[in-house]
Amino acid sequence: MLESFAEILAVGGKSNSLGRTNEVIERVLDDKYRLDELYTCVFNDDAWVRMRAMDAIEKICRQHPDWLLPYIDRFQRDLALSDQPSVQWHLAQIYGQVDLNAAQKHVAIQWLKDRLSTTAVDWIVAANAMTTLVQFTNDGSVPKDTTVSLLELQQTHRSKSVVRKAKKLLLGLMQ
Repeated sequence: MLESFAEILAVGGKSNSLGRTNEVIERVLDDKYRLDELYTCVFNDDAWVRMRAMDAIEKICRQHPDWLLPYIDRFQRDLALSDQPSVQWHLAQIYGQVDLNAAQKHVAIQWLKDRLSTTAVDWIVAANAMTTLVQFTNDGSVPKDTTVSLLELQQTHRSKSVVRKAKKLLLGLMQ
């Protein structure tokens, strides 16, 4: 009997490992119609399954960003309120990889700004949200002063990695 994606993603040695995520990625790359099955795993009761599902979706997006376009409205509706950092940081990455329409980009930008409006945000979420917001600033979708103020706030983050990333992105914006 074939294992479901949820069963595959539940197996992983250490709980913080990606386990068998690459198997799921390969199966979806072989049959893009299985993306729906993978998407349902983002709502699994197990946080590790959700994390691994989002990781798989983001890695598939790197190769086929167009495959994710039909999911963007669902992401924005269904995942916007997720407080799981691994869901948030992958969503920030996906927003930077797909060709969003104007309405979707508006929602994505507000979501990114909300994440960056506090230094209590998870460090990986902050790093990915900053990167994507700067990308949207560089394409003219976000006023530079808005992004600069959020990056300046992130320079007070408890994570030295976030502080360094914010400084680097600010330098790039100022050139």
